[in-house]
Amino acid sequence: MTRASLDKQPHEVASMFDDVAERYDLTNDVLSLGQDRRWRKEVAKAVDARPAQKVLDLAAGTGTSSLPFARAGAYVVPCDFSQGMLRVGKRANAWLPYTAGDATRLPFKDDVFDAVTISFGLRNVQDFDAALREMHRVTRPGGRIVICEFSHPTWTPFRTVYTEYLMRALPPAARAVSSNPDAYVYLAESIRAWPDQPALAERLKGAGWSKVAWRNLTGGVVALHRGSKES
Repeated sequence: MTRASLDKQPHEVASMFDDVAERYDLTNDVLSLGQDRRWRKEVAKAVDARPAQKVLDLAAGTGTSSLPFARAGAYVVPCDFSQGMLRVGKRANAWLPYTAGDATRLPFKDDVFDAVTISFGLRNVQDFDAALREMHRVTRPGGRIVICEFSHPTWTPFRTVYTEYLMRALPPAARAVSSNPDAYVYLAESIRAWPDQPALAERLKGAGWSKVAWRNLTGGVVALHRGSKES
């Protein structure tokens, strides 16, 4: 079984997600105490996909996150660099156009998508500034980005409890439900090392995005960052 290190070598991260693919959605549901469903609903609202729009769903994994956009009538492309995740997704929803791709070198032309979104995946990209620039490149002028990622709880006592949960409770819980529990030790460490809400907003601006804003979910355990590509 593979566990990626915090330098996030792409082959290690991809292999780690290949290992957890079969039970990935179930494990996330258990470890988030069901909150991941609510978070994904908030992502769908923020993206606000419309019929005939083109949506790129990065780090889509098995495609669970892509389904709300398809149901809204948009043409959604689930993209991930874990072949194992894509295979599991293809078995469940073969009609979706699953695409293998690296977020730092996207296999799409300029100005293609009306919206680009990534949920719980940007944190796993080795050069996430390059990924933000690539997402900007493939988005049409006037289009939008929505990032859903673990972040930093805003209330100090809650942040302390949350950090304790990540490092002490999450790995044992993962051992009970995941096919690769060591991967969730990496997950906990990567969440602690991730930039806070204002810092990520600045990185979005640095990649060319305008009208950048964020909204905290579950007290800042998760943050939704949004931005636009100027026309």
